[in-house]
Amino acid sequence: MALTERYTAFSVASALATRATSDPSRVYLRTRSGKHTYAEIDSQSDALAASLAGLGVEAGDRVAILLPACSEFVVALFAAAKLGAAIVPLNPRLSATEVQYSLRHSEAVCAVTVERAYGIDFLQLFEELIVRLPDLQYLITVGEEDLWYDDRIYQFEDLISAGGGRDYPSADVDPENDPFAIVYTSGTTGKPKGVELTHANLLSVSAGTADAIGLGAEDCSVGVGALFTAFGLGPGLLATALAGASIVLDDDPDAGAVLDNVQRHRATVHHGVPTHFVSALMAQEADPRDLSSLRIAVAAGAPVSDELVRQVHRNLVPTMLVAYSLTEASSTVCMARPGDPEEKRIHTVGRPLSGTDLRILEPDGGDLPVESLGEIAVRGPGVMRGYHRQPRDTAAAFDKDGFLLTGDLGMIDEDGYVHLVGRTKEVIIRAGFNVYPREVESRLEAHPAVQEAAVVGVPDTLLGEATCACIVPEEGAIVTSQELQDWCRSTLAETKVPDLVRFLDAFPRTGTGKIRRVELSRVVQSETRSA
Repeated sequence: MALTERYTAFSVASALATRATSDPSRVYLRTRSGKHTYAEIDSQSDALAASLAGLGVEAGDRVAILLPACSEFVVALFAAAKLGAAIVPLNPRLSATEVQYSLRHSEAVCAVTVERAYGIDFLQLFEELIVRLPDLQYLITVGEEDLWYDDRIYQFEDLISAGGGRDYPSADVDPENDPFAIVYTSGTTGKPKGVELTHANLLSVSAGTADAIGLGAEDCSVGVGALFTAFGLGPGLLATALAGASIVLDDDPDAGAVLDNVQRHRATVHHGVPTHFVSALMAQEADPRDLSSLRIAVAAGAPVSDELVRQVHRNLVPTMLVAYSLTEASSTVCMARPGDPEEKRIHTVGRPLSGTDLRILEPDGGDLPVESLGEIAVRGPGVMRGYHRQPRDTAAAFDKDGFLLTGDLGMIDEDGYVHLVGRTKEVIIRAGFNVYPREVESRLEAHPAVQEAAVVGVPDTLLGEATCACIVPEEGAIVTSQELQDWCRSTLAETKVPDLVRFLDAFPRTGTGKIRRVELSRVVQSETRSA
C-alpha cells in the first residue's frame, strides 16, 4: 500500500506512534552522539510533552525550536505534536532582530534552543530577548549550563527526566485544519511571512515524496541539515518516519562531511540543494569515498542545470531526481521518478505529486494550453492554510479557484512533465535560500554613506546565484565593501549578506525611472568576468 493511502487522516503524533509500535527497535536517527530508535524518540517526546504540559503549554500554543540538526530537535517536534501545539522552527543562524520578529509575530510561549553554537551565546541572546517578548514564558536549553537562578529557564535533559512516566492531556487534533508548523520565509518586501502548514499538509507531501522515490525501511538518507525548512520537516524527518527508514542528522554543511556520512552509514539517498552537489563533486574528486551504497540523489531548492545532473550521474550516484519545491506547498510540488525516461529526469522537474494539480496561467489569470509558458499555480493537499496573522497576503496568494500563485514561470509538456523556466517574482535563490532584494536594499540604504542601493543576482558556480549589492554612494562619502557587508551582517542572516559589492556613479533606468535590473546584472557579470 502506498504511504499516501496508509497515512490518510493521521496527525504527526499518531504517525510516530504507529511507527514506534510496529518497528520500536528500528533506528530512526543517526547522529554524532549515537543511534536513536523509533521507540526511544517516542518515549522521550512523551516525557517532554508531560513536562511542557506541567508548565502550561497546551493545544494551540506555539513552541519555537532554534536548534541545529540533532535528536533534541526531533524530540521537541513530536512533543509539541502530542500536545496539539504548533512548532515554529527557526534557523539558529538568524540575526537577533530576525529571531525577535519571528518569536513576537508567532506569539511563541516557549522556545527550545541550544546554549552555544556557531559562535553565538544563545543564553545571552535570549536573556536580552525574553524581556521584550511578553508571550515567551519559558526557555528550554540544550547544553550543560546550570541555570538554577532563573525559574523560566529549564534544561532539556531535566525536563525529559522529570516527565518520564507522567501523563499529559491528550490533544484532539484535526489534521486537515490544525496548524502543526509555522515556517517563516521572507516576503517580497522583506517582511517575513509565517507559512501555516497543517498536519495533513506536511504528512501528505512527506508520504508523496517518499512514494515517488520508493523510500523504504532499508533506506538511510543524508544531506538533510536545515530541519527548520519545510523540506527538512516534511520530506526529511516525517517522510523517513512514515517509511520506517533512518536519517543521518549532521549540522556540518561541508559536502565532504556529507559524503563521509554516506560511506560511514552506507546511506542510500542523498538530498541536497544544487550548490551542495557542485561542492560534492569537487570533494569526491579531491578525496574519493566509497559511495556504492547510494541509489538516488534528490536535488531541490533552486534551478538545476542539465550538465550538473549528468555529472552527478557519472561521479556520485546512478540516479538523480530533480524536484520543484515551495514552502507554501509543504515543500515538494512535483519531482522526477526513478522510472521516468532519462531525458525527462534531466530536463524537467518531473510530474506533480499524487493529488496535486498544476495550472499554467497567462498574465490575466486565464488558463494556457499545453506547451505554453506562464505562471505556475498549484492546488493540492500540501498547499498551506495561509500566512499566519496576514489575511490580506493570504488572499493575494490564491486565485479565485483556490490555486496558489507561485510567481514561478514554467510549462507542462504533452507528457505531463513540468519544465521550470524562471521566476516572475523578484527573488534571488542563493544556495537554496531565497534572498529578496528589497530587504537587503533597505538595510544598505540605512547606511549614511549610501545614496541608493540595488541588489541583483549573478550566476555563480557554487552558489547557483550570488548576491551583488550595487551602490551609488553619497557625494563625497568614503565607504568600503567590507564595511557595507558588516553593516548588513549586524541585522541580516548570513545568507542575505551581499557576496559582492560594486560602486557606480548611477544606475541604468527605464523611461519611467525604474532601475533596469537585468542590465545592471549584465554589467556586474561583465566586470566579474574581466576582473
